[in-house]
Amino acid sequence: MAAKGSHSHVKLEGEIERCRAEGHWGQLRHLAQQLLPLARPPRKVAAAGGAQDAEDYGSMLLAEALLEECLKEKFAKLKDSIPLTEKNEPKLSEAKQYLTNILSRGKLRPKYMTEAMLILGKLHYVEGSYRDAISMYARAGIDDLSTKDEPLYMLRLVTEAFVIKGLSLERSTNSIASRARLCEREEEVMACFETACFIAQVYLQELEKTLNNTHSRSIKGSNVTYSEFELSYFLEAALQSAYVTHLKKGNIVKGMRSLREILRTVETKSTQTFKMTAAKQLAQVLLHSLSEDCYWSPLSDLLPEFMNKEDQSYVSNLCRRPELYTEENAYCPQDNVEEALLLLLISESMANRDAVISRAPDQQDDRAISLRDASAVYDLLSITLGRRGQYVMLSECLERAMKFAFDEFHLWYQLALSMVACGKSAYAVSVLKECAKLRPTDPTVPLLAAKVCIGSLHWLEEGEYFAKMVIDLGEDAGESLAKGYLALGLTYSLQATDGELSCLSSLVKNLLKTGEATLKGTQDELNKKALQTLERARDLAPEDHQIILYLSLQLALVRQISDAIEHLQEALQLCKDDLNSLHLLALLFSAQKHYQHALDVINMAVVEYPESFSLLFTKVKLEWIHKGPEEALVTCRHMLQMWQMVYNVLQHSGSEKGSSVTETPVIKKHNGLHLTLPDAHDADSGSQRASSLAASRLEQAMSEITMQSSAMKQGPMQLWTALEQIWLQAAELFMEQQHLKEASFCIQEAASLFPTSHAVLYMRGKLAEMKGNLEEARQLYDEALTVNPAGVEIMHSLGVSPPSIAVKCVTQETVLYNPKQNYSDPLSLLEGRTFGMLTCCHRTGLVLSRLERRDLAQKVLRDAIRIQTTSHRAWNSLGEVLQAQGKNEAAIECFLTALDLESSSPVIPFTVIPREL
Repeated sequence: MAAKGSHSHVKLEGEIERCRAEGHWGQLRHLAQQLLPLARPPRKVAAAGGAQDAEDYGSMLLAEALLEECLKEKFAKLKDSIPLTEKNEPKLSEAKQYLTNILSRGKLRPKYMTEAMLILGKLHYVEGSYRDAISMYARAGIDDLSTKDEPLYMLRLVTEAFVIKGLSLERSTNSIASRARLCEREEEVMACFETACFIAQVYLQELEKTLNNTHSRSIKGSNVTYSEFELSYFLEAALQSAYVTHLKKGNIVKGMRSLREILRTVETKSTQTFKMTAAKQLAQVLLHSLSEDCYWSPLSDLLPEFMNKEDQSYVSNLCRRPELYTEENAYCPQDNVEEALLLLLISESMANRDAVISRAPDQQDDRAISLRDASAVYDLLSITLGRRGQYVMLSECLERAMKFAFDEFHLWYQLALSMVACGKSAYAVSVLKECAKLRPTDPTVPLLAAKVCIGSLHWLEEGEYFAKMVIDLGEDAGESLAKGYLALGLTYSLQATDGELSCLSSLVKNLLKTGEATLKGTQDELNKKALQTLERARDLAPEDHQIILYLSLQLALVRQISDAIEHLQEALQLCKDDLNSLHLLALLFSAQKHYQHALDVINMAVVEYPESFSLLFTKVKLEWIHKGPEEALVTCRHMLQMWQMVYNVLQHSGSEKGSSVTETPVIKKHNGLHLTLPDAHDADSGSQRASSLAASRLEQAMSEITMQSSAMKQGPMQLWTALEQIWLQAAELFMEQQHLKEASFCIQEAASLFPTSHAVLYMRGKLAEMKGNLEEARQLYDEALTVNPAGVEIMHSLGVSPPSIAVKCVTQETVLYNPKQNYSDPLSLLEGRTFGMLTCCHRTGLVLSRLERRDLAQKVLRDAIRIQTTSHRAWNSLGEVLQAQGKNEAAIECFLTALDLESSSPVIPFTVIPREL
C-alpha cells in the first residue's frame, strides 16, 4: 500500500509540474483543489506542520492558477499597461489573499517560498505596484537564482521575474538625481531584459523537446499538442524587450546584435510568429538606420569604430544558453540590402503559410491581423527589391499575396506597380482595372493605366477609355484632370498618325470599288480633337510644360510650324532644359530649313544630355544635310565612344555589386572591346587590311561581346540596339561617300550584333546593289522583307529601278510590293499585304506605274493625297506618274506642290518625339 501511495504521489507531482510548465491552468486548479483536502505534503517532510505545509503548497498552486487565468482574460488591459484592481478582479483578489497568507505564515519549504514570492511579485506588477514588485523580487533573490537543472516551470517563473523586474524599474517613479545612478539603473534594466530573453529561449526549446517526447510516447491523459501552446504576454515581453529598448535609445549596433542572436537560436513552433516579427524589424533597421559603409555581416566581427559601443554581455553565467543553428555551410549576406532581403523573403514565406483566408465572420479579427502583418512585409519587400531593380521577383511575391488580398487595394496596387516596373504591361493593365473597381473615385489608377496603354502597349482604344474615366470624375479628379485631358489628347494624336492603320487595307479596297475616301476625314477629325483636348488640358494647367510641349508637337504634326514654335517657347520658359522640348525645337528649325539653328539647339541639348543617342542621331542627320557626310561621321565616332563609356560604366557598377542581387547582370568585360570606325583616308583602308580587320572584329564580336546568345541578352537590350543603329548609320554615310570597304566593315559589325535584323539585311542589300550585284541585292531585300514586312526602304529598293533609289525616304513605311506575287490583277496586289503606314498609297502607285497600270496608279495616288494632303512624297509620286502619261503641266503642278510641302518637312519625322505621359 505504501508503494502504491508513493507511486500515486509521484504521478501527482509530475502532473503538477507538467501543468505549470505547459500553462494548463484549468487543470492545475483542479489538481490544487484535489491536493488541499488531502493535507499531505507533495514530498516527504517532517510530521510536525506537515498538514499546514501541504495546505500552503496547494494554496500557492491555486493562487498561481487563479492569477494566470485572470491575466489571460485581461490580456488586452495587460498589453495596454492598464493596472488591474482587486475590486474588479475577484480571481486576482483571491490569489493575492492566498499568497499573502502563505508568506505571513512562512511554513513552506524555502524552494516553494521563493516560488510564492515570484508569483506575488508578478501580481504586484499587474496591480501597478512596481516598487512592491521590485522589493518582492529582491526578497526572493532572483539575481542569485540558478536555472541549471531546474524544472521547466521554474525557468518560466524566473523568465517572467526578470522581465517584470526590468519593466518595473522602467515604470517606477524616478527620484534619482545622480546621473551615475541613472546609468546604473539603465544597465540594471538591460541586464534584466537580456537575462529574461536568454532564459525564455531556453525554456521554449526545452518545452518543445518535452512536448514532442510526450506526444510520441502518447502518455495517458496528455491530449494537448504543441501547436496549442501560445506565448503569454510576459514571455513575449521577455523575448523582445532587450532589442526594443536598445533601438528606442538609439543603440542600433546593440539592437542589431540582439535581433541577430534571437534569429540564430533554434526555432520552436511557438516562436515562429515572433521570429517573423523580429526578422521584419531587423530588416527595417538594416534599410532605414544602417548604411552600406557601416554594415558588418552576421558571422563577422564588428567594425572597429563600433567596438567601443559594444559593452560586455549582462547575462550571468548562472543562466543556460539557448541552442544556436550551426554556422557550417551557412549563407552570409554581403551588404545590408542582401540581409534585409533574405529576412523579408523568410518572413514572406511565413506570412503566406500562416495567412488566414477564411471569410467567416468569426475569423475577421484574425484575418485583419494576418493581412496587416503580410502588408508590412510586402511594403518592406517593395523597398528592398526596388533598390536592386528586382521588380520581376517583387511581382512574383505580390502575386502570391493575392490569395488573401481580396478587396485589399494596397496590395493590388503594389502588384500593378511592380508589373509596370518589370515590363509586364498587359498584366499590369488587368490588375489596374481591378484597382479601379476597388477605388472608383481615385484618378491616379486610370491615369496610370492610360500611361501604360499609351506608352509600352500602344493600346490606343484602352488608353482613350481610361483617360475618359479620369475626365468623367470632373472636379473630383483634382490636379489629375489636366493629365486626363493630356492622356486623351495623346490618344487622339496617336490614332491620327497610326491608330487607323489597321483598317487601311480594307479602306483601299473600298477606294478601288467606290472611290470614297473616308480616312482623310477621320484623320483630320482626330487631329482636330487632339488639338482641342490638349488646349483644354493647357487651360487647366497653364504652368505644365509637358502639356504645352505636346500641344506644340500636335501643331507640328499638322504642319503649323510657326504656331508650334510659339507654343514651344512657352514650354522652354517653364523648363529650359527639357530634352524633348529641345529636340522638338531642333526639328522645327530643320522643317524651316534653318539647319544651323537646328544644329546649335542640338549641340546645346547634347551638352545637357550627352548620353542621349536620340539627340545624336538627329545631329548626324543635320550634319549630313548641312555639312556633308564627313562631318556626320565624326559624330558617329563620338557616338561609338559614348556607347563604350556607357557600357563600361554599367559593367563597373555591375562588378561592384557582383555579390548583390541585380535584375539583369551586365556582360562580362573583355579587354578586346574597343569600338572605332575605319579611317576612310587610310592608304590601306581599301586593301586587305580593312577586310581582314572586319573579319577579325566580327569573330571577336560574335565570340566575346555581341553574340546572339543568352550572354548578350543578359545586358540592357536598348544599349545593343543603339550600337547596331550607330554602325548602320555609319555604313550609310560611308556609302554616300562611295567608301564601300568601310561601309562593309560597319555592316559586319552590326551583323555581329543582330545577324537576322531586317535593317542589317537591307543595308547589305543596298551595299550589294551599289557594287552591281543586283541578284544578291534582290535576295537580301527579300530576306529583309521576310523579317520585316513593314520596311519601306526595303520594298522601295525592290520595286523601283536603280536610278530611282536616289529618292530618299526619311521614315520607314509599309509597302505593298512582293517580288514573288503575281501582279496581273491589281486587286491581288492589294490583298497580298496590309498597309502599315498612311503614306503607303503613293508607293502602291509607283508599283502600278512600273506594271504599266498608270490609270489605276494615278487613282491610288490621288486617294493617298486625299488621305494625307501634306505628304510631299505622294505628290512627287503622282507627278512622276503624270509625267509618264505625258501630262506634263499637271506633273509640274504636283512637283511644285511636293516642293512646297517638303519645305516644312523636318530631317527626321516629328513622331520621333515620344508621346507618353
